[in-house]
Amino acid sequence: MRPLLPPRRSQTALLQARSREDEADTIWRRVLRMDWLLIVLIVALAGIGLAILYSAADGSWQPWADRQAVRFGIGLALMLTIAATAFRIWRRFAYVFYAAALLLLVAVELVGVGDGSQRWISLGFMNLQPSETMKVALVLALARYFHDLDANQIDRAIALIPPALLTAVPALLVMRQPDLGTATILIVLAATVIFMAGLAWWKFALAAILAAAAGPVAWQYLLHDYQRDRILTFLDPSRDPHGAGYHILQSKIGLGSGGLFGKGFTGGTQSQLSFLPEKHTDFIFTLLAEEFGFFGSILLVSIMIGILACCYAVMARCQSVFARLLVVGLAANFFFYAFINMGMVMGVLPVVGVPLPMVSYGGTSMLTLMIGFGFIQSANVHAGRL
Repeated sequence: MRPLLPPRRSQTALLQARSREDEADTIWRRVLRMDWLLIVLIVALAGIGLAILYSAADGSWQPWADRQAVRFGIGLALMLTIAATAFRIWRRFAYVFYAAALLLLVAVELVGVGDGSQRWISLGFMNLQPSETMKVALVLALARYFHDLDANQIDRAIALIPPALLTAVPALLVMRQPDLGTATILIVLAATVIFMAGLAWWKFALAAILAAAAGPVAWQYLLHDYQRDRILTFLDPSRDPHGAGYHILQSKIGLGSGGLFGKGFTGGTQSQLSFLPEKHTDFIFTLLAEEFGFFGSILLVSIMIGILACCYAVMARCQSVFARLLVVGLAANFFFYAFINMGMVMGVLPVVGVPLPMVSYGGTSMLTLMIGFGFIQSANVHAGRL
């Protein structure tokens, strides 16, 4: 009688088979299997960012748009390189990437630089913000952990200790910088990956209740004075219109003055007359809304939704747990960037200094986002082989 299942191949035979597959799978074939719609949307979003940075500099490529263009070019090359690399390599070295990102966070404690906060490491040609690289590294490590974990073990409390430690250590280091916004995103990213891995929803509800109960303690002992001031200003911006509330009040004026079609490219008054602070970074969405109005804002949001839809399609094609969780986590990172930035400039979230993805000026955020898209493209290219 023939067996119902074929005999399992040995590890050596499996590695040899994969090696033959990689040799037959040329770089050109991998390029053809990339999600080119996703690439077009990413280029379009970055192009809008370059145009807005050009406008923010009063119609000049310097000092922001030219540097951002170079960074995007480097990021695009990194994305394509990662996409064409065998996907199993990223799973194999996931913990190594996490350890490297954690060492960079520790290095910030020792040699970090910053104006009022110690968040960057000076590389000479740019300032590296390790907390941004940790977002990608944390998703990689958690995806690897749950890939290796037996599905029946996920609801056991002891199985949640490693991912809790993987998240808590970098979150605490980031809070020391201090950077409450990025620390919160790390925690939410981890929660997203853990939820998608299959943890029961009621445990998240219980965690939310406990976090709310601990709110008064965090307010009194964990938050800095400026962080408490930001929350109070978020609740009532008019309490300090010339101080802490100035940013959000000017942002709301700029958003409202844009109307349906805006004031025209480089024609924004709040931004061009320097009423709007941080117009090239945190509040760049306000500049766009003022110059291109409601329809310009909807176009930008539509491109971002298209990017998220492409990421969801990639996840649906993936077979392995690692690939699915990696794509979900990195897509969630992009979403939280956009959601928090737009929310804070509209006054529905506190101002926490989160950039608008692919649009705001910034080297580390641009490169880490492009690296994340490279992993997503790699999962898509190798979806049939995972």
